[in-house]
Amino acid sequence: MVVEDTQKPNVTTEDLNNNPRAVEDEEDLEEGEIHDDDDNDDSAAASKAPAALARNPHPLENSWTFWFDNASAKSKQADWGISIRPIYTFSTVEEFWSIYNNILHPSKLAVGADFHCFKNKIEPKWEDPICANGGKWTMSFQKAKSDTPWLYTLLAMIGEQFDHGDEICGAVVNVRNRQEKIALWTKNASNEAAQVSIGKQWKEFLDYNDTIGFIFHEDAMKLDRGAKNKYVI
Repeated sequence: MVVEDTQKPNVTTEDLNNNPRAVEDEEDLEEGEIHDDDDNDDSAAASKAPAALARNPHPLENSWTFWFDNASAKSKQADWGISIRPIYTFSTVEEFWSIYNNILHPSKLAVGADFHCFKNKIEPKWEDPICANGGKWTMSFQKAKSDTPWLYTLLAMIGEQFDHGDEICGAVVNVRNRQEKIALWTKNASNEAAQVSIGKQWKEFLDYNDTIGFIFHEDAMKLDRGAKNKYVI
């Protein structure tokens, strides 16, 4: 799958896929945490990194925030949302990669963890004013098979690849016992044309062949797992 930026020439496919700093060692990281090199011997090199990134940054159309929901902090369903906390906000291609390369990917997260990426100032909660009237498309993956689809989803969002990009609130990957799920949240659930367009494009970006469904947040709040898909692709 190739993610191309046709709407914002200042953020090209090459920019989005050019990983400026590959970090291999993630074994000692806490779940969802950003790698922090405290070695004083590297302080000189570290001090040069921000200056290098600042020379020719590639700004994104929107700023985005990563959020992490720690599985160990969830004691019961009533506590949902209490443990969610923002990790980092980024607004350039370079900032995205510096964060992405230093956090654990879905396959390395503990069962029960939720990792979000939402437009800045939108909280990944049903109660958020921007999300309240929205809904979500959901894709399911086999255990430890969502890393690449998660990355492609992020690139499509921050690269403004969706025709109805203004409808996008953000995305979340849920790590569970038997599978992993990625959900794409949108603003106006009742706008069927926009939601169907987003769902079709998302499937194309990820080359996903299974059927996906769209659930209204309002139905999910009232019916929980009894909520039914309003749109299906």
